[in-house]
Amino acid sequence: MKTNSNPVYILGSSRTAFAKSQTTYADVTRKELMTAALNGLVETFQLSGKLIDDTALGAVMNSSADFNLAREVVLSTSLHPHSPAYNVQRACGTGLETVWQIGLKAHVGAIDIGIAGGVDTNSDLPIEVSPRFQKALLELNKAKTFGQRVSALVGIGLSPFRPAVPSVNEPRTLMSMGQHCELMVKEWKISRHEQDEFALASHRNGSKAYDSGFYDDLVVEFQGLKRDGTLRGDTTLEKLAQLKPVFDPSSAGTLTAGNSSPLTDGAACVLVGNAKGAEKVAAKPLARLVDVQVAAVNFVKGEGLLMAPTKAISQLLMRNKLTTADFDYFELHEAFAGQVLCNLKALEDAKYCREVLGLSAPIGVLPRGKINQVGSSVSLGHPFAATGARITGTLAKLVSAGGNKRGLISICTAGGMGIAAILESV
Repeated sequence: MKTNSNPVYILGSSRTAFAKSQTTYADVTRKELMTAALNGLVETFQLSGKLIDDTALGAVMNSSADFNLAREVVLSTSLHPHSPAYNVQRACGTGLETVWQIGLKAHVGAIDIGIAGGVDTNSDLPIEVSPRFQKALLELNKAKTFGQRVSALVGIGLSPFRPAVPSVNEPRTLMSMGQHCELMVKEWKISRHEQDEFALASHRNGSKAYDSGFYDDLVVEFQGLKRDGTLRGDTTLEKLAQLKPVFDPSSAGTLTAGNSSPLTDGAACVLVGNAKGAEKVAAKPLARLVDVQVAAVNFVKGEGLLMAPTKAISQLLMRNKLTTADFDYFELHEAFAGQVLCNLKALEDAKYCREVLGLSAPIGVLPRGKINQVGSSVSLGHPFAATGARITGTLAKLVSAGGNKRGLISICTAGGMGIAAILESV
């Protein structure tokens, strides 16, 4: 989106309410969740029978059985069956990555209208077999005689039968994201109290937004749930302070279940198009997709796993000649309250901005009153691949409320990556 010709717009969004894993959606598949969110978009924008030029959907915890998940989801709706679709995965940035890809296609005129989104559920995990058992099963499948079948299974023992459950630990460090974040908050001297305060603000803002009706047209009811199940409007600092650290059980640990995003099930999608596409589906643009940036850090060599958003934000601001003062909203994914606070502190730090971001001066303060005004991942939940689409739909509605508004999205991801985007009012 580097030219002003053929601008790209966020036309609308739809998502399921998010639920803590193994609760409301315990018996729901990822395909059913994604279909529910997409059906909400179809109904809202009267897309039944309409041909959508392309659809990009993703899931982090996907299964080989859902190798063509996006296309199967489209075929499960009343969209025209000629509508193509494909899978995408960039860890927790998947939802925003799909918006970027569909947006770029619409910008260059390859398509006019498209759908982006993602789904994840830890209630429908793709359980696998161990490598040794896998090899035995493949040998068994090739066996032509009874003797060959017996030979394939001889000496295998019982341990290989133990199922392999997907892990979100980093393969190169064997540490979880929470353990990495504990290192970050210690490095940046972020206290437990600061993290709990930030988490409390997320819950309060999310609850107020629901109570005011903000989410009424963004969230579709599914399985009887219309409000995010992880939201705790009645929580207090005292309640949060009682929770024990999860990732560092020692007295030095500060990350708890209360100031971290929970394992969550849910799906979200966004309708994206250029002016011609908006006209095709009779949709009024909510916001313009201005620019998107990805970045990565070398977390294996000691750089904070979740610090890459600072690089993505810096590059976006420099390229678009903007400062933090030019934004009305900051929609920051809350993997952990501590992660956001580390990023914010780094953006204010002259040494970090000079040595890591290559800037002559700090990026500056992001005013707390402009951050996650309607809640975010700690309170609303974080179905990995759905979060980027959830945030995009939220911010598009915020900037469309009136006046010249601009908003920034930032998401950290596994693998030491970050993705950021800018939306503006139309």
